[in-house]
Amino acid sequence: MRHAFGLILASFVAAVAIAGVWYLTASPHASQAASQAAAQAAAAKPPEPPAPAGTKLAGRDDVEVTAALPAKPAAPPAPAAQPPACANPNALGVSRVVEVDTSGGPGFGFENFKQFDFLTDKEVVLTFDDGPWPANTPAVLKALDEECTKAVFFPIGKHATYHPEILKQVLAAGHTVGAHTWSHANLNGKKMTEQQAIDEVEKGFSAIKMALGADPAPFFRFPQLQHNPSTVAYLGTRNVAIFSCDVDSFDFRRDNNPEKEINTVMTKLDKLGKGIILMHDFQKHTAEALPALLQRLKAGGYKIVQMKAKTTLQTLPDYDAALTKELKLPPTLSGRPVSSVVQTVSK
Repeated sequence: MRHAFGLILASFVAAVAIAGVWYLTASPHASQAASQAAAQAAAAKPPEPPAPAGTKLAGRDDVEVTAALPAKPAAPPAPAAQPPACANPNALGVSRVVEVDTSGGPGFGFENFKQFDFLTDKEVVLTFDDGPWPANTPAVLKALDEECTKAVFFPIGKHATYHPEILKQVLAAGHTVGAHTWSHANLNGKKMTEQQAIDEVEKGFSAIKMALGADPAPFFRFPQLQHNPSTVAYLGTRNVAIFSCDVDSFDFRRDNNPEKEINTVMTKLDKLGKGIILMHDFQKHTAEALPALLQRLKAGGYKIVQMKAKTTLQTLPDYDAALTKELKLPPTLSGRPVSSVVQTVSK
């Protein structure tokens, strides 16, 4: 009797246990509870970003992204500094810029040199000698600026020490600055010694450097186009290019006037078809004639070629020091331009 009651009790307990398991696992309440728990867990976990296109997925429990994430795009390069736009839409401008390797002292201008014929038909190089000079050189710069064009200047060393601020304006306007001796002496004169000629050349370059506060271009023009053979050879050792001309304006003549100068230049140029033009920014008539001359060049279909040097000229320290001493200037005055010493910080 007692044994039969025990069996009945055990069966009842087992039935209760089975019912409890079914309720927890298979009933709708269990499913809903499990879903709610999963949703809460998913909400707590931050969402994963979608795999990039082309990503290969491995096994369910071991996900491996094999496609590289797109790299952050690089910042675009800073735009290069652009020269100020020309205010004159019909300006003569500059058709091309040539860079000259002055190694060995090449010569340009068919008046004296025949080797380097680099200009094509209707191409012109503008050159100016003997400056800088008050009123005249600024007027030449103004005329060139209004036509947005460039030239090569061959200043005299003494003049550069008189008016360094004007020569600085020439360089700041983007023109090429060479040299034209210290005192405009005829280097081919009978009394000119070889050493005196070298002194004229080197002292001139040192004066230009002092005035500019920067190294000049290794471009040189002999006064009166009098080419001393020994000085030509010396310039070759210094890797300085020598400039003659194709068209001489003869603007230094006493009977000259603006109209006559323009006719002289254009008559010769139309005959040759191209060339290096020699003028003087020292001469008042040239300053007065230049605006109309540039208009004639433009009307005639001529184009301006700007000549630059591949390198600058390193002046000789002995001449730099001697010139500083001669002019009785403290050494500090010969090295740095004003803009690097004094700057406006408020206005």
